[in-house]
Amino acid sequence: MSERRNFWMRWRVRLGYPLAIIYWILARPTPHSIVYGGLIAAFGLIIRALAAGHLVKYQELATSGPYAATRNPLYFGSSLLAAGFAIAGRSWIGGGLIAVYFGVVYYAVMRNEEQELRAKFGAIFDEYASRVPLFFPRPPHTHSAQRKSDDPSAKEFSWAQYLRNRETQALVGTVLALTAVWLRTYAPIALPGFLRH
Repeated sequence: MSERRNFWMRWRVRLGYPLAIIYWILARPTPHSIVYGGLIAAFGLIIRALAAGHLVKYQELATSGPYAATRNPLYFGSSLLAAGFAIAGRSWIGGGLIAVYFGVVYYAVMRNEEQELRAKFGAIFDEYASRVPLFFPRPPHTHSAQRKSDDPSAKEFSWAQYLRNRETQALVGTVLALTAVWLRTYAPIALPGFLRH
């Protein structure tokens, strides 16, 4: 099972770099598109940060914080980052490539991780998965939220855990990537007409 996960994790990185280069070439950003895209990306970073502060990797099943609304808040936050960059780049083709990449690769990663969690936590994970959606967040049911508030295993957000999960890398990477998009406004590239969308 971990081999399949490692396969998708490797390809996520291997495909990500050339995709970023193609995206940058196709991008036609404006100051407004960068601001709007940056705001959406910032929202994605906030969701990822909240999730990272509740996640103890490989040891516990995270069910508190944003994990009470979606089983994959880190990837949901990443999807908002991707949407933010699609808007910042102001290219339908570039944005479409990002959407296809995210939809194919991250869906496979989520499903593989789910199989590992099911194998590790068994019925506990099945019960959790029965009430919390895979990806798109849904407000927790009232009785579930009440039960979680009475649960001594429910965790509060932890800055130390946020740092242990190295989520600061996402923040730094986003700032650098938005800087690269901003620099693209000063590096005009003549593209064929069908790519100017």
